[in-house]
Amino acid sequence: MGTANTRAVVGEYNESGVLEIIGVGVAPSTGLRRGVVVNIESTLASVSAAVEAAELMSGREAKECFVGVAGANVEGINSRGVVAVTGRGREITREDIDRVIEAARAVVIPMDREVLHVIPQTFIIDDQKGIRNPLDMIGVRLEAEVHIITGSVTTAQNLVKCVNRAGFKVERLVLQSLAAARAVLNSDEKELGCLLVDLGAGTTDFLVYADGAPYYTSVVPIGGSQVTNDISIMASIPMDAAERLKREAASAWMEGVDPSETVFVPGVGARSPEEKSRRWLCSIVQPRMEETFHMVRERIEKMGHWRHIKGGVVLTGGGALMHGAPELASEIFQMPVRVGNPISLGGLVDEYRSPLYATGVGLVLLGAESVQPELRQTSRTGERAGKGKPAVLGRLADWFKNGFF
Repeated sequence: MGTANTRAVVGEYNESGVLEIIGVGVAPSTGLRRGVVVNIESTLASVSAAVEAAELMSGREAKECFVGVAGANVEGINSRGVVAVTGRGREITREDIDRVIEAARAVVIPMDREVLHVIPQTFIIDDQKGIRNPLDMIGVRLEAEVHIITGSVTTAQNLVKCVNRAGFKVERLVLQSLAAARAVLNSDEKELGCLLVDLGAGTTDFLVYADGAPYYTSVVPIGGSQVTNDISIMASIPMDAAERLKREAASAWMEGVDPSETVFVPGVGARSPEEKSRRWLCSIVQPRMEETFHMVRERIEKMGHWRHIKGGVVLTGGGALMHGAPELASEIFQMPVRVGNPISLGGLVDEYRSPLYATGVGLVLLGAESVQPELRQTSRTGERAGKGKPAVLGRLADWFKNGFF
């Protein structure tokens, strides 16, 4: 649910048990500003329209959904917890891991905030660092370093209310940059350390990965709508005309624009359209994009996390589609930059393989991962009931056996 558009993505396991994207939908957002609901009726109308379009394309009816949350009210903090190992023979059990994560989660946060995610970064057993999974290892003391993501209680409640009133149950709220990272980052980038920058219309969300886990999460209150507003003011044209001009001709990298290229600025009222150099348009767009990237870098450096980023920068979101954005980002961040498209899951590949759908595809992936244990449990139950047959067939076989033999 973004400032400019609300996007819905429907995924389904096919007959081979492979996850596929079978439906996408998009609707303009008029009730959100920088990730915060400002008009409930408009927001729920956007949600309904986007999900209905995805349902129509997929031929499926959606009842539950995973909702992305973002905005300037999202904050990430790192914490550490310590517990004594209590298992037999000092063997670390699942209960010990749950206890140490709960201990790390016990941080003081304001009453108007709630915890969205608690993500383990690394475990330490008796001063031995760098352990990813301590299960069944031997130790006396277990420590955990975690990344805690918090958000505004009222913002989350308003998002849930809008989705519920649209007729859908919210299964879970997920940080949008975390979902986008799941869809566009590969394991090598996460291990080496990388920066994900989600260029939205109202805000720019970013996430620093290191050693396979998130270490820093933040938001800067600048997005594509500010670029559109700058064009509107400098060219003296309405916002919708400025948005079209930005999408069709804008560039964030002056060196990549031919001096002979021109653009037509639409007229307003009785004023006739005016032909201007494309470099003139770039001179409006580039400073705002530079400001955005500089703010991201300054925040990361201030928190001391810049040293973690060795694998480059990945741009996603609608702003990543702007001509010259990767080149400008590469100059400011002084490292390789690529545009992050969602991984291919089959199905409607041409529809969702765009930075615009990175968050939606990531929500599907995270949602699918959360229900997989339930599916596996159902499968095991079925095998036990029918010795390899589904549970229903197993019960039918027992009924026939008891009734006729």
